[in-house]
Amino acid sequence: MRYTGENTDRPEGILSPGAAEDKSRWDLRPKRLASCIGQERLVKTLSIAIQAARKREEPLDHILLHGPPGLGKTTFANVIAREMETSIVTTSGPALERAGDLIAYLTGLERGSVLFIDEIHRLPKVVEEFLYPAMEDFAVDFIFDKGAHARSHRFRLERFTLVGATTRPGLLSAPLRERFGITRAVQFYTEDELVEVVKRSAGILEVKATGEGAAEIAKRARGTPRIANTLLKRVRDYAQVKADGIISKEVAQAALELEGVDDKGLTDLDRTLLVSIIRFYKGGPVGLEAIAATLQQESDTIVDMVEPFLLKIGFLARTPSGRIVTEEAARHLNEFPSKTKKSEKKPTGELGL
Repeated sequence: MRYTGENTDRPEGILSPGAAEDKSRWDLRPKRLASCIGQERLVKTLSIAIQAARKREEPLDHILLHGPPGLGKTTFANVIAREMETSIVTTSGPALERAGDLIAYLTGLERGSVLFIDEIHRLPKVVEEFLYPAMEDFAVDFIFDKGAHARSHRFRLERFTLVGATTRPGLLSAPLRERFGITRAVQFYTEDELVEVVKRSAGILEVKATGEGAAEIAKRARGTPRIANTLLKRVRDYAQVKADGIISKEVAQAALELEGVDDKGLTDLDRTLLVSIIRFYKGGPVGLEAIAATLQQESDTIVDMVEPFLLKIGFLARTPSGRIVTEEAARHLNEFPSKTKKSEKKPTGELGL
């Protein structure tokens, strides 16, 4: 399988034969670097690296992309493969339970192919160690028999590009992290960039959105294109059923209020977390496990899905003692902790003991 060099932004997802002509309605991801919105430093870095590799007729260096969910790490992996006009094989850290699982992927790669491993920080240690020689020497070592009769055989691999994606870069071991030639963070998007994302997606979905309507969706999208596209689809549904099919500011506001997304982009889970810390823990500090138990959520869900945005907008603070809700968040929610004793001092700008 090879991607064509055609510079098109039309989606090419795999659909049923009868829906082939309608595939643009389902895939909103950009296909080329020129179509990517935002992430200017990352796009420039990848553009230079790709052009240089193609001039030398060599595969790209291994690439590590890290950042919160929904910012486009998987999209960039697919864009890299398209720009290099090569195939991409996709898997994830939890799916590679044994070294044999990884071998099946590595031995099937063609020269220049992209191997994309999502959530690479969740690779088992034995699989990670097996990956080292594959990344560095493009070879894997097989051990036959045991004890005195043990012998090894080195199997040469085609030169490939490993693209790793992770939401928790701190959990990667140093030996694995150092084997990536390019390491870049995928940042939250600005509201202006998300307005462009919404407008582009609205065009693909063939729905009319005013500038103010697109801005209202972008404002509540938490700096994340995936969320912006999800909200756009829900607002589109509302506009088609409750309005004239046009996404205006008023229609977007009504639809997103129905979805439980406020003007700051907070969801029901965000508000529940903040209010719980204020009411039950007097604004904090409180440990992660206590919060998870109170909300009956996994701690990983809070760390990966909830906290990044709340930290970004200054509604939550991390301290050595635990999480603290800020005064700005309390004012937004109109929720304040019970009064503390006068002898107790609060950290400036934060609510806590």
